[in-house]
Amino acid sequence: MMDEAIAAPIAEYIAGAILKNPKRAIKPDEPLISSGLIDSFHLVDLGLFVEDKFGVRIDDSELNADTFDTLNQLVALIRSRQ
Repeated sequence: MMDEAIAAPIAEYIAGAILKNPKRAIKPDEPLISSGLIDSFHLVDLGLFVEDKFGVRIDDSELNADTFDTLNQLVALIRSRQ
């Protein structure tokens, strides 16, 4: 179950700031890292965005495909920290 209030700003950030394609829809289970959509440089940017936007702490060791590969994973991680 995806929390739209968390997922929507993340999807917009990925589409606009990282992919430079604001109209691009990001699906809840779409692989972001393992598919190559987001590279390691942008992964750090995404981690910082999540920390700033949602007031949670993301450890550098969590910036990987195990925890950051889909919007659903990101929502679960953020919810577990709030």
